[in-house]
Parts: sequence; C-alpha cells; structure tokens
Amino acid sequence: MSLSEFPATHAALAFTDVSAARGGRLIWSHASFTVPAGGIVAVIGPNGSGKTTLLHMVLGLIPAATGQLKVFGRRPGQANDNIGYVPQNYAASAGEAIRAPDAVLLGLTGRRWAFGRSTAAQRKQVSQALAAVEATEFADRRLSMLSGGQRQRIAIAEALVAQPQLLILDEPLASLDLRSQHDIVALLARLHAELAVTILVVAHDLNPLLHILHSAIYLLDGHPHYAPIHEVMDDDALLSHLYGTPIQVAHTPHGETYMRMML
Repeated sequence: MSLSEFPATHAALAFTDVSAARGGRLIWSHASFTVPAGGIVAVIGPNGSGKTTLLHMVLGLIPAATGQLKVFGRRPGQANDNIGYVPQNYAASAGEAIRAPDAVLLGLTGRRWAFGRSTAAQRKQVSQALAAVEATEFADRRLSMLSGGQRQRIAIAEALVAQPQLLILDEPLASLDLRSQHDIVALLARLHAELAVTILVVAHDLNPLLHILHSAIYLLDGHPHYAPIHEVMDDDALLSHLYGTPIQVAHTPHGETYMRMML
C-alpha cells in the first residue's frame, strides 16, 4: 500500500487495552489511547520501562500479550513497508565498512549484502534520500569514516528511502555532541514539514526536542499514557515521577520551555 492509499482519517497508532511481555515477564499493561497521524511524538519513561518494547510491538516484532494494536488501521507488521526505523547503535547493525549509499540502499532491498546490481530507479531514490538529509557531500564515504552526526543522517536516509508514512527513531540523539543534536533535531523538523511524515522518537532528554514535539507517549508505573506535549510539560509532578528526580519546567527570556533538575 502506497502512502497516498492511506486514508487521512486513520490514526497512526491505536492501542486498545494492550499489554506487553518479554520472556513471560509483564513489561507494561493497560495501554488504551490513539496517536493521531501527522505529529512528532516523543516516547519517554525510565530505563527499563519498555520504550523499545513499544517500538518493537509497533513494528510487529513482538506480539501484544493482550489487547489490540493497530498501525494505520492494520495489524503490526502488515504496513512495515511504510515504516522507516532507525534503531539504537545504527552503525554497528549496518556494518562500519559499508559505504553510505549502499547502507541507504538496504532500506529498499532489505538485503545486508546485495550481490546484484541496483537499478537506475533505486539509485535515484538513494540519491534523493541522501539529498533530503543533506548528506550528499559525504555520500561516497564508508560509515567508519563518518562522524556520529553524519552517521545518523545516513541512518535517517536509509529509513526514508522507501518514502514511509511513519518514521521511528530509537534514541537518535544519544552520544551526539550538542551541535550534532541541534542539527538532527532541525533535520527532523524539516522532514516532518516537507514530507508530512509522522515521527515517533524515543528520547531520555526532551530538552533538545521540545520545540518540535506535538505530543508524548509516557510510560509510568507500568502503564503507557498519551498526552499533548503541553499537558506533559505543565505537570512538574508527572515529570519528576517519570525521571525519578525533582524536575521544574522553566522558560528562557525568549519564551522557550526547558526542563531542569532541582538540587
């Protein structure tokens, strides 16, 4: 199913009393909410709360233990051709010796090592994806030669090359310096505006992302919840509970919102 074939009225994600389990252990339960299509959504919660498990359920890699999950109106796994996924530790999973265009090509072929020749249409899609993430100038290099921020751009290009409707990123800002974090956040904002893609992003530190977020899925006390980002940021008690330390929401002289830990 192509992007244009998805009805605009579909929710991106619909959870109905969903619970998640791994190895017979309950991770979280009683997830009942709908995530509208078209936004940038943070997934937040303490370590071990099940954020990556939630992503894997959306991708159909883990079945729901109970309840029903729909992804653009379909069962998880059925629409994966329309989902782009950037995992944690992307370069390690892609192989550092691979060249950037070949890594992006994997987003079309799904093959780790493609022995056949790529088609002209595929090469054009790869070039377009690299241009979309502003990676053309270093596109002839191997991943091992790239900086962390450059590798993340290649990862996003690989996730975007098949023109997905949903882009999922698991800790895309981890291990990046402040400049690279700023650049990746700006890139996500631009891609969201230009491609009308729904973005689901796991993050420990919300501050770099706050100005582009529309909403959040937060995992608290074994239960996922969903709310507009302004409701989450208006509740210091909720944030303090989520992060396990006193949190205060403050504002810069320019009116920008940020979280700070209270000593």
